[in-house]
Amino acid sequence: MILRELSAVKGSYKVAGKVAYASQEPWIFSGTVRQNILCGLEYDMKRYKKVIKACVLQKDFSLFPNGDSTLVGERGVSLSGGQKARVNLARALYIDADIYLLDDPLSAVDTHVGRHLFDKAINSYLRGKIRVLVTHQLQYLKDVDQILILKGVITFFF
Repeated sequence: MILRELSAVKGSYKVAGKVAYASQEPWIFSGTVRQNILCGLEYDMKRYKKVIKACVLQKDFSLFPNGDSTLVGERGVSLSGGQKARVNLARALYIDADIYLLDDPLSAVDTHVGRHLFDKAINSYLRGKIRVLVTHQLQYLKDVDQILILKGVITFFF
């Protein structure tokens, strides 16, 4: 409903502000890594560099043949599951939104990278924004403002 993909069956709701969404299944389209992150938005070098750092993508870029200008997707370089997840999260972070819906963005990365993403991307870069994080990783419970359990699914609110 927050994404405006469903209507209320009963009652009403209002979403005030711009919403960014990182889906549980990361998606990559044919194009450069940078194009996958910008997703049609104007390039702002300062914001882009902050997002790349928060999403731990600098090392990956240094390993790609053409850095963030490397083609990915059907005719380009194949990304690992963790790389796709971090590009997907970077795409959401690059949007200057009011509300961030993050559907288990830490599931495809190792524990060390997950901790970095949680601390630097979700808690630091998005500080001051409304963040809804859906995850099965209970180690982050101590760092959130609210916990909502819905039919066995844990949702964190910041």
